[in-house]
Amino acid sequence: MAPSIDDTGLHDHFNDWPNEIGFDANYEKRTPVELDVTGHFPPYTAGILYRIGPGRSSVVTEQGDIFRVSHWFDGFSQTHRFQIVAEDRSSNLVRVFYSSRYSTDHLIEEVRRTGSMEKISFGQNQDPCRAVFKKAQSTYEPNDPSMQNIGVTLSVNMPGLDGPYPPPNGELQGRWTGASDIKTLYAKTDSTRLKKLDPVTLEPIGLATQSSLHPDLGGLFSASHARSDPATGDMFNFNLTFGRESIYRIFRVSASTGKTTILATFPGVPAYIHSLLITKNYVLFCVWNSHVSPAKLQKSFTEAIQPYDTSKPATWYVVDRRGDKGLVATYESCAFFCFHTVNAWEEPSSADPTRLDIVADLIAYDNLNFIHQGLYEQLISSSPKAKERILSMQDNRGTITRFRLPAILSTPCTEIQSATVVWNACKELSPDLPTINPGYVTRKYRYSYTISNRGKSSFFDGIVKFDAETKETRLWSFHAHSPGEPIFVADPSGSNEDDGVVLSVVLNGRTGRSYLLCLDAHDLTEKGRADVNGPVAFGFHGQHIPTHGMPTGDY
Repeated sequence: MAPSIDDTGLHDHFNDWPNEIGFDANYEKRTPVELDVTGHFPPYTAGILYRIGPGRSSVVTEQGDIFRVSHWFDGFSQTHRFQIVAEDRSSNLVRVFYSSRYSTDHLIEEVRRTGSMEKISFGQNQDPCRAVFKKAQSTYEPNDPSMQNIGVTLSVNMPGLDGPYPPPNGELQGRWTGASDIKTLYAKTDSTRLKKLDPVTLEPIGLATQSSLHPDLGGLFSASHARSDPATGDMFNFNLTFGRESIYRIFRVSASTGKTTILATFPGVPAYIHSLLITKNYVLFCVWNSHVSPAKLQKSFTEAIQPYDTSKPATWYVVDRRGDKGLVATYESCAFFCFHTVNAWEEPSSADPTRLDIVADLIAYDNLNFIHQGLYEQLISSSPKAKERILSMQDNRGTITRFRLPAILSTPCTEIQSATVVWNACKELSPDLPTINPGYVTRKYRYSYTISNRGKSSFFDGIVKFDAETKETRLWSFHAHSPGEPIFVADPSGSNEDDGVVLSVVLNGRTGRSYLLCLDAHDLTEKGRADVNGPVAFGFHGQHIPTHGMPTGDY
């Protein structure tokens, strides 16, 4: 493994590392401000970088108390917009503008007025009797987007919800036309509700559900990370309906017609599934070991997730995404938990060259600790609980793991087959939030970019480049600087997979200010940064939409 660019060893976690600054920023810039740029951003980074996640975690109430959100996943949603402007494609003169907006103004006001947030949440500590009583007391909730805390991932020009269809002049109605043609922006979470945001002002302007796409998509839960085809822009996701027999529906939304098609419907163990995968011909959907007891959802999602059980295998479902074959194969593998998948593709089977294997890479954990350790009291470095979390990280590390699903049949098979682990890597870095060159989605790839969680702070502490062929890594890390999700931006004139840059929003824990970091994707050396005059709260995910070319990330 290559050494850290600034390998200072195990730091003092409680003096100069980010604490409340990064988790309760209360910093909002509704009017764009120009940032100071040092170094340079390549002109092909010109476009829009969106970021989304929790913006604040506490509210001073009318009663003079402080209401505190318990779990990082439940913080009040905030959206950030970095506009990168290049004078021309050949010039290194690049300007960066920043704006941000909370999308939960009315919810924050209700909490300020009432001193409580009695909604079913991911991990908020609350009295279940009060929450259930309030739900029974009032069956009507205003259709107000500012009351809905939806903010984990973002979809640009998401198909199916906004027309016109068919598209004018036969143009592809997907998201592939560049930053100059951003029509819609939707925020998503692991429910089936969607929040529409103004792409420029970031104001919440509407709500929708998956049932708006298709009447059969009436379930309550789905993946924050839908997947999109890099060639067509078609979107793929699942819908989960709880019942005596819980039902999964895998669906596709056409970018060219807006039509939603249910590809497969099958019963399965209900689980918390944050992401899925696609290959050229299939949707790959795994029910890993985060099984849910629906009856316990009245309190919070974390309460409903069952204890991790290694005796129960993970179940993989292979669904035909091109035709009408539906569910074509089912596999079982060793138990694991995953938040984020990396990529999947098809290749000739080593057992039978006339058939195909599916190879899938993801970030695997052998327990559910990260879900339960997402409490603010464990993430804020000045909290007494933070040291306990740091000391326990050795047992909570994720790995980049490769699975193989062998010999997919051309016709549906009802026999359950075995998926195997090919290798796992990077456990010492505990990577997560993976991204790759978007041109390699559904193709065999080599490089991924993640954050690291090495236990040198209570939060993320570096950016990792991983080579899936050699298993070698490179690490960007600076003392007291906490990075967010790395976003790969491809150089359109490049010929290699890692020709491009990596963008990340980083908090300088010593100054309490954030900056947009631009790294060379080859070796993770710094090319430039744009300084924000304040903290950008730690969020989840983002999308980069270049002025010309293919956006990054998934739907």
